Parts: sequence; C-alpha cells; structure tokens
Amino acid sequence: MGKLTAERLAQIIEDGHSHRREGDGTAPRFAEGQQVRTINHHPGGHTRLPRYAMGRTGTVIRNQGVFAFADTKARGEGDCPQYCYAVRFEGSELWGNAAHRRDAVILDLWDSY
Repeated sequence: MGKLTAERLAQIIEDGHSHRREGDGTAPRFAEGQQVRTINHHPGGHTRLPRYAMGRTGTVIRNQGVFAFADTKARGEGDCPQYCYAVRFEGSELWGNAAHRRDAVILDLWDSY
C-alpha cells in the first residue's frame, strides 16, 4: 500500500475509491423497516458504533451493501466484509425526554453491531 502522499490521495479521490466489497452470497440479516438493537460493548480500540447508540433500538432504513468492516481494518485484521445498514434512531431513544420530538440520528452500522 505504501506511504500516503498528496499525489496518491488526489488519485484515490479522483478514482472514487470505495470499501464496498462483493458479498459471499449470504442474505442480509436485517430488512428495511425492521427494528434492531445495537450491541452494548466498549472495545479498547476502534469502533464506528458511537457510545451514545450502544444498546439502543433503531429502525433499518436502508441496506447499504457489503463493505470492509472498519473496526478490523483499523486493527490490521483485514477486511472482514459485512453488510452495512443505515439505521435511524429517534432522539428520545438516545437522549430521553431531553430530545426534541423531531430529533433523529441516522448511523451506518455493520451487521455485527
């Protein structure tokens, strides 16, 4: 892979580099409209699951496809491809009564979350 230089970064941006991967033929675990609950774990290293969304319930609004799993990529453990979903969390689920009634957050979350 080599050193990231300004020239290499410009080429990556121009090429539209993506971490999208081909699926292995397995069906996605979750469907659009399905309610899901995230795991409640506190890893010592990298995770794309924000702590405020751990152990919370949201609704899958879109299957984004299969992507390299950012957590294992960051730890040097390889792509470990998984489905990634756009999940909508109502503000009241995340922040209780402090949330405005129209507050919501959409997070891109992997299968294992």
